Amino acid sequence: MDALDIVEEGPYRYRIEPRGGMRVPGVVFASRELLQDAGKSLDQVANVATLPGIVGASYAMPDIHWGYGFPIGGVAATAVDHGGVVSPGGVGFDISCGVRLLAADQTQQELAPALDEVMDGLGQVIPRGAGPGAVWRLSGRGELERVLDGGSRYAVEQGHGEPGDLERCEDGGAVPDADVEQVSGRAMERGLGQVGSLGSGNHFLEVQRVAEVYDEAVAAAFGLSPGQVCVMIHCGSRGLGHQVCSDHVRVMNRVMAQYGIDVPDRQLACAPVESPEGRAYLGAMAAAANYGRANRQLLAEAARRIFRRSTGARLSLVYDVSHNLAKIETHQVDGEPQRLCVHRKGATLALPPGDPSLPGDLRDVGQPVLIPGTMGTESYVLTGVVGGGAFHSTCHGAGRVMSRHAAARTVGGRELRSRLEAEGVAVRSSSWRGLAEETPEAYKDVSSVVEVSEGAGLCRGVARLTPLGVVKG
Repeated sequence: MDALDIVEEGPYRYRIEPRGGMRVPGVVFASRELLQDAGKSLDQVANVATLPGIVGASYAMPDIHWGYGFPIGGVAATAVDHGGVVSPGGVGFDISCGVRLLAADQTQQELAPALDEVMDGLGQVIPRGAGPGAVWRLSGRGELERVLDGGSRYAVEQGHGEPGDLERCEDGGAVPDADVEQVSGRAMERGLGQVGSLGSGNHFLEVQRVAEVYDEAVAAAFGLSPGQVCVMIHCGSRGLGHQVCSDHVRVMNRVMAQYGIDVPDRQLACAPVESPEGRAYLGAMAAAANYGRANRQLLAEAARRIFRRSTGARLSLVYDVSHNLAKIETHQVDGEPQRLCVHRKGATLALPPGDPSLPGDLRDVGQPVLIPGTMGTESYVLTGVVGGGAFHSTCHGAGRVMSRHAAARTVGGRELRSRLEAEGVAVRSSSWRGLAEETPEAYKDVSSVVEVSEGAGLCRGVARLTPLGVVKG
């Protein structure tokens, strides 16, 4: 860390001075304690600052940790019309991994008698783990192509949801300009049997309650109130997204020299946004993102069916937002509007009040920002703020501080389940090892991460959620 020349330049804001090939500084939003957990991922912040066309700074959120090329929690924007590049490492392997929050017309007290039945039902119908298994059995490649093109929109058209869902989804439920032709046969093969599945790792479906409301007016606009039951879903594009990233990293590694690009880490493989390779990746990435949105849409419908059957409750969508994506956006740079390719990897879009892309019922309050905790800990609902930094981005979760292997050595899965259930959290898991790998001790304190994000002016708190039960891979 010392070699990077880090300067504290404001509350919860640290600057990495340019050195070597850095074109812009690094900016890390952190407290002193969280900065100590950042470790070598700060070197990745500096490496990202060398990308051609980068503007502003190479940003890092408070939940920063080591990733592929970019740190997880990294944000970088490149100038599309001035040779700016797109890097698959700036999105990650789990393209459009994100969070969906649904609110029930039911309180915790009303749910309590049926909680075990609900959790058993969810445990039975939610496919999870590393292999195949899905809520939606597609008819074949042609229907998968329609999913890749239409995302949640296509899922709703096929009866998997409510039309109002799309109003509360980022991009209206589908990323534009998806190009199915840029998705490889191997990626299609991996995705065919996984639409409507959690996967493994830190992905989950969690039944929660609204434990505390910080802003009643904004919470009401989101559809949240104290004591209310919610369902939070955290997952992404499964094997299809992973394959898309792998395929296009290989292509970009082959062509970087043709564009005169030299990066300090081959994991930062990239190509100009407007190059054939750049456009091909963005088209494939959009298709994978739409797969991720349809995936969460199907899981939400499965949860709705279980709640309706067990309690009669209805689940309404609060919002669905990704935290692994690159988007072409217009932002002010040196006082002038510029088209930028904004990479957010482990960072959540946080649009402010008044943003014209927000649906009418949210325009006055800002975009819901969904920050999942870890098993047994709080999750948070935030909102974007006017003047938010890092191209209207904020944190995405707690951030790992311990490898999965190290986490599994600290506690057994059965022991962890017993501990969580003693704390009042019902657990349904398909793997003891997978459960142990996600022990809360493997992560930073999500409350501290959110506190720093708010203190740095990236977002504002709306509500705190606590878990009642969790379904894990």
